[in-house]
Amino acid sequence: MSHHTSPHPTHADAHHSARHASGFDGHAEVLDLDAEVLAGHHASVTRWLPVGRDPRRITDLGCGTGAGTFALLSRFPRAEVTAVDASPALLERLRERAEALGVADRVRTVRADLDGDWPELPRPELVWASASMHHMADPDRALRRVHDLLAPGGLFAVVELAGFPRFLPDDAPEWRPGLEERCHAALAQHAAEQVPHRGADWGPRLAAAGFTVEDERVLTVHVDGSADPAVGRYALSGLRRLRDSAAHALAPEDLDALDRLLDTGDPLGLPHRGDLAVRTERTVWAARRT
Repeated sequence: MSHHTSPHPTHADAHHSARHASGFDGHAEVLDLDAEVLAGHHASVTRWLPVGRDPRRITDLGCGTGAGTFALLSRFPRAEVTAVDASPALLERLRERAEALGVADRVRTVRADLDGDWPELPRPELVWASASMHHMADPDRALRRVHDLLAPGGLFAVVELAGFPRFLPDDAPEWRPGLEERCHAALAQHAAEQVPHRGADWGPRLAAAGFTVEDERVLTVHVDGSADPAVGRYALSGLRRLRDSAAHALAPEDLDALDRLLDTGDPLGLPHRGDLAVRTERTVWAARRT
């Protein structure tokens, strides 16, 4: 990462804070805040799923800290969820939350690299994959494995995002309008190289793997920060990670403006702004193994 020296000492402090928040802690924090801020969104997706009869066995692929797992447990109170992820630390965090919520007896965690050899998993009636398929090195191979894993007549729900959420208005911040979009543009080439399947149309790929795609929906998400104080924390955590990833490609003026936003002691920093919102789009495919 290239380093830029801000003319404001407090902004340099924000930079060190951003670096400290990176890695596992920052990633887990973003996942937890996504689950908190978008809880209503996750619940609406699970309510929409055309499952037929309620599933008793569910598999959550790439479960992270469990946003999908807990939404599914709430939606299907008689179900058990097998939560699969490559990160033992994220799985431990999920288990701790399951204990706190009193549902640990309904959750089984499995550590697995889904680009490698898959472990033996219970045959589910529902497989859920939220923001995980685009991380696969060979997603078509993973889709075929899900098809083979599912019980006949079972449903595969793929939830994918077009990109990272936006938090600021287009004309913000006042001293550097359009900053957030320039940050995302700076990251776009790197993201295209590292995560080439983000934004893919999963319908044809699901059909090629043997599924019947029963429905597809684009969901527009808008959560006003004035109604939810967690939006400010989500914006701070998300833009810290964006800074870590895009710093090398940003103009010095943009980097300084971003550091000022991330400075929690600055009166114009993110925690003190009244114009924040979470704006994003997610697409859901519901595919049946016939």
